Parts: sequence; C-alpha cells; structure tokens
Amino acid sequence: MTGEPKKARRTRLDDIAAKCGVSISTVSRALAGEKGVRPDIRKLVLETASAVSYALPASVAGKKVMLVASGAAMIDYVRNQFTLYVLEGLNARAAALGIELSMRPIADKGDEARVVAEMRDDPSFGGMLILTVDEEDMLAAAADLGKPVVLVNSDDPYMRLSSVTPCNRSAAFIAAERLIEAGHERILFMLRPGRRTIERRLEGWRDALQLHGLKADADLVLEVDDWLPDLGAEAITRLVREKGLSFTAVLTAGDSLANGAVRGLQAMGYAVPKDISVMGIDDLPQSAFLNPPLSTVHIPMRELGATALDLLRDMMLGLAAPRRRVELACHLVERGSVAAVNRVHVATEDR
Repeated sequence: MTGEPKKARRTRLDDIAAKCGVSISTVSRALAGEKGVRPDIRKLVLETASAVSYALPASVAGKKVMLVASGAAMIDYVRNQFTLYVLEGLNARAAALGIELSMRPIADKGDEARVVAEMRDDPSFGGMLILTVDEEDMLAAAADLGKPVVLVNSDDPYMRLSSVTPCNRSAAFIAAERLIEAGHERILFMLRPGRRTIERRLEGWRDALQLHGLKADADLVLEVDDWLPDLGAEAITRLVREKGLSFTAVLTAGDSLANGAVRGLQAMGYAVPKDISVMGIDDLPQSAFLNPPLSTVHIPMRELGATALDLLRDMMLGLAAPRRRVELACHLVERGSVAAVNRVHVATEDR
C-alpha cells in the first residue's frame, strides 16, 4: 500500500523543554536572550534547539511597545493606585527585556482611531498593550491592527484579542466563601457597575452563595456611582437608614468601597467586625492600615503587568498562537475586619 509520506510535526517549545528537563517558560526566556537564565541552561537550550532545527526567534530587545491607557485607568492611577502597581510590573519587565514602553492615553471619543493609526503607520512599534479598556470601538480597531495586541485588566468577549486579567470571579468566590465559613448568610455585595472585570466579581459572589444554598437576592447588591470611599460610606448609610440592617457582612468589589463601608457603618454606631464583617478585593497597601485592618483578596497587580508584557513578547516572536485569555490566581489575606456572625443587630432591625 502506497501513499504520500506523513508530514513531520514541527518541533515546539514543549519538545525542547522536555529534552532539556526545564520549563517551557525557561526555554522561551533562553531563546529570547532574557536575563535570569543560567548560562549552562541557556547553552543547553540553544544547542537542543539547533539540533532539532528549531527556528530561533530574534530578540525583542530594542523594540518599542505602545501602552494605551483608558481614562478609567488614569483616574484609578490618581485615586486608588491599582493602575500604579500594574504599571510598576510592566516597567520592571520592560527593563528586563530591553523593551521601550510608550504610553498613549485615551481621553476622548475618537482617540482610539488616532492611536491605532499611529501604531499601524509606525514600524518601530512591535506591539500594543491596552490597559483597562472595554469599549468595543477600541477592541475592534485593535483586532484589525495587524500587529500583536494584549489587553491588560480587561478581556475581549469575542476572543479576537489575547488578554491578561486577575481571576476576578474566583477572587470574589474566595472572599464570599470565607464569610460564609464564618456563619454569614446575608452578605451585601457593593460595586461600581460598568466593567466586565467587576461583573466577574459579582458572578463570583453569586457562585459562592448558590454553592452553599443561599439566596443571592437583588436587595443584597448595592451599586455605587464611583469607587470613592466617601460615596461608599454614603451609599451604605442610606441603605441601612431606608431599609434597615438586613445583612451581617459586606463584600465589596474593591478595597476603596470596603474602606467606605467601614466608615459608614462605624459612623452609625456599628462595630467592625463585632457587629458587621467587611471584606474587600484588591489588597491595596493602604488597606493594612485601616481601623480595623481590612481582610481582603490579594490581586497580583504587578504580576498582571509583567505577565501581559511576557505574552506580548511571545506574540511578537511568533511563539503564542492561538489567541488566549490568561487569568492569574488570587489569594485571601486575613486581617481584622471579619469575625463570626453576630445576628443580634440584624434581628433587632428586623423586628
């Protein structure tokens, strides 16, 4: 029986990693000429790649990357510093890779077309990072750019673009489950709506309640107009005055709202956590200095920036296909704002 010979499978990074006994990321860094790889390992990887006729990629050192930041990202940079730490991670990784970052803010409608046109027309830019952007106009324009693009702290529902985010859904799930373990069944969720990343956190809160047979009632979701702590304090004060205290714990979609919730509850005479427990999500440094120190879920902000640039680098080198959505794990940080449920105040308010 005759037939055409089978085409040999192209050697991949995992093949080289297996032969060398190292991780795929080590192989990728060694081939890209990055720092932090032992000389003997780098030599082994290069020799193995050459032996199997693997096409060695060029280094990204000296390349330029455009960083497009939304108005929301820049506002956060000034107020709550989440963006600040993402940028710290990006800048440190760019320095290690020898990449030049060039920031372009998007402040007004129509800026999307301007920055995309600049990126397309300037051959010195090898790729683009887009920070905290959900707008379809920007995503669609970036998808047609013809150069590598990675979304940072956002995602594309159509998966036209690769993205790196925290695992927001599991972050909220972890936080809500910690409160449930402490005996809380009525957990208020505070958020500023509008972003998909925050919707994921709302979904995580629902997941935890439903897993434990608890109702995710609509009256347990409190929307706030902005992330400012003062607005969070006003919102929870207004809710309790109008409808009474129908919850024993508060989970917020961000530490700044948790800060506001604590202030508002304390101003009404409630003790945190003795009367009401409060849990945040983010783990901003200032949260450790609140009174009481805030229990929260740590979001790997610096790692978010570094991982996004690593993914973009791999795309620029032709090493990352197809498009992918990367989510980074988050973990609980126990401090002093969560305690076992106290039903006395709720029972009193409900009478």
